[in-house]
Amino acid sequence: MLPLALTMGEPAGIGGEIALQAWLRRAEGVSVFYVIDDPLRLATLAAQLGWQVPVQAIAAPKEALSAFTRSLPVLPLGGAPEAEPGRPHPADAAMVIAAIDMAIDDVQAGRASALVTNPINKDALYRAGFRHPGHTEYLAQLAGLPERDAVMMLACPELRVVPVTIHLPLRQAIEALSTAAIVRAGRITHEALRRDFGIAAPVLAVAGLNPHAGENGALGREDLDIVAPAVQQLRADGIVARGPLPPDTMFHPEARAGYDAALCMYHDQALIPIKTIDFHGGVNITLGLPFIRTSPDHGTGFDIAGKGVARPDSLIAALRLAAEIAQRRSAS
Repeated sequence: MLPLALTMGEPAGIGGEIALQAWLRRAEGVSVFYVIDDPLRLATLAAQLGWQVPVQAIAAPKEALSAFTRSLPVLPLGGAPEAEPGRPHPADAAMVIAAIDMAIDDVQAGRASALVTNPINKDALYRAGFRHPGHTEYLAQLAGLPERDAVMMLACPELRVVPVTIHLPLRQAIEALSTAAIVRAGRITHEALRRDFGIAAPVLAVAGLNPHAGENGALGREDLDIVAPAVQQLRADGIVARGPLPPDTMFHPEARAGYDAALCMYHDQALIPIKTIDFHGGVNITLGLPFIRTSPDHGTGFDIAGKGVARPDSLIAALRLAAEIAQRRSAS
């Protein structure tokens, strides 16, 4: 199996710390990975935190296969970041983006099996001219796809959720919601559940937009006019879809047992339940891309960066899931 490519993420955040810890916990089912970063930065960080992590610079991803058992393989970016823990530096934005670009090049060229991204600081990137709402939309562009074809899934052992609208203010999210967008997200999710998660006959639960799924129009017509037609279209496509369902009753354990993924109408409707259920172990997966991409389901952690207290659970789960999907695809 090819190694996984892990990006640097925001160097002022916790990405370096959790990468070091993931290597220290490699015996816990973590597949071989290499970090696209500055080797000296990671070696210095490990020494400052008192962690015994030998860092080895590699010239090509394939070298990670032999190096991983005894050291953390790092593919150099060709520069060193300026940031200090908790204090991002505008000059690092180009390096953060370059790490993503290098990782995608490795995956698309067959040098790495999947892309795993450490958290980025979007505000710092925006100040440097970055024009994408987040990782998901940028990856879609690099893959040559419309942004709408890259679907974000958040997953943990107890729940999978897909927000139909993602990084939009709530008012704009409601305005952007359409039957076509729900159907598109449902089709992409259904295919990913079959191909990447090995579920032969996936069941989708479709959340309503309004409280109580609109109370048959008494609390807004969006569920009647937008969501319900999407459910009907998905069913016509042969997809088992249920809804629109009241959002406040579809995430308790008994309800979750009845479906494989929940389609949610906006960002927080999806992320609040999964972060409540498994804050430290959730994984972000981008569906619809021609390559595999996972990420920890948390931010840069500026308030704890450099202190050695950041938990690597979500990154470890992201590395494991990326490897599982890669193995499933290679076997199909």
